[in-house]
Amino acid sequence: MTRTRLAVGSYGERCAVRHLVDAGQRVVDRNWRTDQGEIDIIAWDGETLAFCEVKTRRGATFGSPAEAVGAAKARRLRRLAAAWLASHEAHPREIRFDVVEVYVRAAGPARVEHIKAAF
Repeated sequence: MTRTRLAVGSYGERCAVRHLVDAGQRVVDRNWRTDQGEIDIIAWDGETLAFCEVKTRRGATFGSPAEAVGAAKARRLRRLAAAWLASHEAHPREIRFDVVEVYVRAAGPARVEHIKAAF
């Protein structure tokens, strides 16, 4: 991955965290990794624990950011969420899988769209 792509991805994750916090969610983990993959953001939304995949785009060439989360990625995130829950003392009433789309603009702030229960 190029430095530019890494920088854009990091910027997108920071924008996503800011958006979630501004919406009243409490972020409890970021970039949680195992040898099976990574969960970008884990946040409490009331009594619901949301596992968030962040997708950042600078243009529409490759479709919407959420379109990049296919069935295989959704399965992997479900397995990772189970692993996270097994390794923490969290006892959520509900869990949810969200996608946070970040659209980086040439000028001005990024546009963030939060898709709750995306899969």
